[in-house]
Amino acid sequence: MLLLGDSALTIEFGNEIDQKINARAIAFAETIVRQRWNGIHDIVPTYRSVTVHFDPLQWDSATLAKRLKTLPRREPGRAELHGILHEIPVLYGGEWGPDLEEIATFAGLQPAEAIALHASIYYRVYMLGFSPGFPYLGLVPERLAIPRRATPRTKVPAGSVGIADRQTGIYPTATPGGWQLIGRTPVAMYRKTRSNPCLLKPGDSVRFKPIAQDEFDHLSREGRHDND
Repeated sequence: MLLLGDSALTIEFGNEIDQKINARAIAFAETIVRQRWNGIHDIVPTYRSVTVHFDPLQWDSATLAKRLKTLPRREPGRAELHGILHEIPVLYGGEWGPDLEEIATFAGLQPAEAIALHASIYYRVYMLGFSPGFPYLGLVPERLAIPRRATPRTKVPAGSVGIADRQTGIYPTATPGGWQLIGRTPVAMYRKTRSNPCLLKPGDSVRFKPIAQDEFDHLSREGRHDND
C-alpha cells in the first residue's frame, strides 16, 4: 500500500497488464464503494491498482490503510471478468483515421487488412482516465502495436479511435493527444448531463464494427438528436 501525499492511498494487485489482476482491482474498488465511508472523495481502479482519495481532515492515512486491509479481496466471477459487451461502430481511415496508412505500413499490411485486424478481437476496458470517459482498451494485436506519435496533435476530435503500443482507446471529447488515429466513432463516450455520463466502465468489453460513411452520418444525426 502506497501513500500519495496526505490525501490518497494506492493498493497494488500486480505489476503487469493482466485481465485477472485488473478484475481483482475493479472488484476491490467496488467493495470499497459499498462501504459508503464518509470522507472518501473518489475510488479509482486502474490496470493493476486502486487509488482511494480521502479527506485528510476526516481520515489519517494509517487508520484508513488499516480499514482497507480488513476488507475482503475476492476472486471475481466470469461475468465480472468480461462485463457488458459494447459494439462500437467505427469509420476507419480518411479524415477520420488520418494515421491508418502509417499504421498499416508499420504492420506490413494493407489498410483494409489493418482495419480487419483491429476489429477482429474483443478488447477489455481496463480503466478510464486522461479525460472523463476515456477508455484504455487492450490488448491490441502485437502487429498493430505502433508507438505514440513523436509530436502530439493539439486537437483530436471527439470520437477518434487511436492506438498507442498495445492499447487502443476512444477520445470522448476534443483534446490534445498523441495516439495514432485509425478511425472515428459517432457514438458518444461521455454525456455530462446524464446520471451515468460514461458509456463504458472498467471491466466491460468492446468490439469495433467497421461502418461506411452513410451509416456514420446517420448515427451521428441520431446521436445529436439523443442529446437534444
